[in-house]
Amino acid sequence: FFLLTVPLPLAHLHKVLFISAGSLCWYVVQRIVHVTYLSQVVKYRWLPAHQICAFKIHGQEMPFEAVVLNKTSGEGRLRAKSPIDCELQKEYTFIIQAYDCGAGPSGTNWKKSHKAVVHIQVKDVNEFAPTFKETSYKATVTEGKIYDSILQVEAIDEDCSPQYSQICNYEIVTTDVPFAIDRNGNIRNTEKLNYDKQHVYEIMVTAFDCGQKRATEDVLVRVDVKPVCKPGWQDWNKRIEYKPGSGSIPLFPSIHLETCDGPVSSIQTTIELQTNYIGKGCDRETYSEKSLQKLCGASSGAIDLLPTPSAATNWTAGLLIDNNDMIFKFDGKQGAKIPDGIVPKNLTDQFTITMWMKHGPSPGLRAEKETILCNSDKTEMNRHHYALYVHNCRLVFLLRKDFDQADTFRPAEFHWKLDQICDKEWHYYVVNVEFPVVTLYMDGTTYEPYLVTNDWPIHPSHIAMQLTVGACWQGNTIKGHNSPPLQFAQYFHGSLASLTIRPGKIESQKVISCLQACKEGLDINSLESLGQGIKHHFNPSQSVLVMEGDDIENINQALQKVSYINSRQFPTAGVRRLKVSSKVQCFGEDVCINIPDIDAYVMVFQANEPKITINGMDHFARPPTQFESERGVTLLPDIRIVSTVTKPVVLEEMVHNLDFCDILVIGVELDPRQECLELDRKELQGKHLDATNSTAGYSIYGVDTMRNYELVLQQVRYRNWHTFNIFDRKFRIKCSELNGRYTSNDFNLEVSNEKMHFYQKFPSAIDELHFFPHPSEQGLSVPVFGQYLAHFGCYIVPSVATIVIIICVSILVFIIALGIYRVRTSHQHSSTENEGSKENEMDWDDSALTITVNPMEVRKKAGLPWHFQELVFWVVACLVTVFKKHFKDGFI
Repeated sequence: FFLLTVPLPLAHLHKVLFISAGSLCWYVVQRIVHVTYLSQVVKYRWLPAHQICAFKIHGQEMPFEAVVLNKTSGEGRLRAKSPIDCELQKEYTFIIQAYDCGAGPSGTNWKKSHKAVVHIQVKDVNEFAPTFKETSYKATVTEGKIYDSILQVEAIDEDCSPQYSQICNYEIVTTDVPFAIDRNGNIRNTEKLNYDKQHVYEIMVTAFDCGQKRATEDVLVRVDVKPVCKPGWQDWNKRIEYKPGSGSIPLFPSIHLETCDGPVSSIQTTIELQTNYIGKGCDRETYSEKSLQKLCGASSGAIDLLPTPSAATNWTAGLLIDNNDMIFKFDGKQGAKIPDGIVPKNLTDQFTITMWMKHGPSPGLRAEKETILCNSDKTEMNRHHYALYVHNCRLVFLLRKDFDQADTFRPAEFHWKLDQICDKEWHYYVVNVEFPVVTLYMDGTTYEPYLVTNDWPIHPSHIAMQLTVGACWQGNTIKGHNSPPLQFAQYFHGSLASLTIRPGKIESQKVISCLQACKEGLDINSLESLGQGIKHHFNPSQSVLVMEGDDIENINQALQKVSYINSRQFPTAGVRRLKVSSKVQCFGEDVCINIPDIDAYVMVFQANEPKITINGMDHFARPPTQFESERGVTLLPDIRIVSTVTKPVVLEEMVHNLDFCDILVIGVELDPRQECLELDRKELQGKHLDATNSTAGYSIYGVDTMRNYELVLQQVRYRNWHTFNIFDRKFRIKCSELNGRYTSNDFNLEVSNEKMHFYQKFPSAIDELHFFPHPSEQGLSVPVFGQYLAHFGCYIVPSVATIVIIICVSILVFIIALGIYRVRTSHQHSSTENEGSKENEMDWDDSALTITVNPMEVRKKAGLPWHFQELVFWVVACLVTVFKKHFKDGFI
């Protein structure tokens, strides 16, 4: 409050006056209701008998009031009626007047002083802390630069006075950061930032007002460091993972091109899938050549000149070989001679040569020919009848026709000049000969020869020809001279696979494309959504994709749709390299931006290996009559082929193809004079299957479903028309997928002659009855009664066995008596016939005659009739078995 002093007039008529020059001025401290500072004391002129009774403040809703402390002295107090807030109002100005007590008892006719102006200024206290205008701050800088100011932070204070409302200082709270801040809140870096070292910095900043009061909450400042702008593709992954069966997966789903604001007018991008180190250039089906040709519908009759080494195809045994893909490597020192009779001498005017070849630039002298296939004279001369060779990175096919009535020049050499011949990559070549036209297909694309030279026909001679692979046979020897021995020449340097020749037929382009088809490649998801102005082109194998456009955003979207696909059920695991190269054109610029290439790779995971299982009846016996019948015995009537794959939780059945199933004979090979395996060829119709037969077994091959293999195997029959020479036959069945990459279990099957099956089951009984004629010697089947006893006699209980023995003994006694009677009667009859013929026999001159008597015939004539013998045989056999089984334990 403030103390007021007002002079009192000596007479009522005098005016009450504030004796003061100027205005009254006080300071109050905000939020203090009662102010105790004493203001000026007003001097007045004394007027007796008058007093000051009130003070009045003129103004609207002033938060002050004035009260009289001493009426006589005229002192009063000015105080606040409510809290004073400097932030709401810093100062107040109002008018105040003093009033006397008036005249008369009722106090009427009071007098008032003149008006005095009061100025009050509110003194501030530091009650508010600084606060930042933003909850967080963010800035982006480029690496390698020093900035004067990266960004500015700003804080405010709600206090009213300059001392407390101004921010006098900012401070970085986070330690060990390359940043500084000034009094105005400007943040700068103290050293060059490196994107590779740290991508993002997060620092905390606080503020202080001039009263050194700190902000209640610090603010977060995020500084992103970006690399120096380099034109190129952004946001792509170097490694792309592919799981078998995933179909088509995008390679670069988020990729985009950074041009650094370069004036780009158009861009051409090439995506290349590099698979030259996978198999024969990419992931192709690894079935055998025969199976692939059957699958693609190729003409039959193709002759494999580079087969897997075996006893029947041993000419490739000495060659270097890659067992994984049946690839033969020629190092310039090896050649193979094809045996006579493998390829016909006359190929006619139509034939096809197919091969996979990987070849690089010729070593040494470039004039040296490198022979792939050559048919030349075996001796005496060096004439080449036909040949396929590489010369100076040109593929040349030579065909010298034999001399006939038309002794004229004919096309003889056909030349193709292709870069692929010496690029050290795998390519598929097909030479279709339809004389005089020869066409080359390379990776499914047709190429006509750029040069055709003519030559005279070859005159006929008696000299045999030698077909070779990897080199050409030199057969020239001159009698009487020291000529070099017969040898190879013009060796090939490179790799070959699936070299075949098909006489009499040429292949269609559809079949050729199927044979060399690649099962993996690049793809585009949704061609319709590529966008306008985007041009694209695939190469035949879909390993290279070229895209072109003039809008960067459209190019980005198009590249995001490029995907990798592998349609093989069991793809080759490993890395597939990717390369993306770009060419950019700019608007009227002599120098345009350079886009670095992308080097990435697709990692193809190993497929879950299937387990192929063959089930079915593994042993059975049949009567001899069934083996000897025209249809024979069905070997595998209930065979079942199942493939399963082990998943993390369960064993799951899967469906896939097979490429061969073999039925192999265990033990001695089949004797074609009395036994064989048979299959009606009609069972193969409508399927991609074929079959070959030999004494070692039966082979069914071709890429087809497991169900079709089951149906065919169920029709294979075994015949034997001399069953008395067979005790049993054992076979082994084995199936494969992908040319032996996955194989089944060995399913063993035993087939028995039912009559021999009894001998095997009761050997002790047979030993006791060795004096009886063996049933097989009679060529007759086992009676039903005998089968019954043989199969069930061993399971008779002791009490029943006694009854059976009594019955059997009775039957045996009766049979023996009847047999003796029959023998004696037969003997007497034969004696009478012999006496009547003695005289005629004396007329023969048998001095030089040798007669061989069949003991079996003698036994038939002298012994018991077969139906008696057989019945005795089985009854005694049953008795012996029952005795040995039951009576040895004391049962009777």
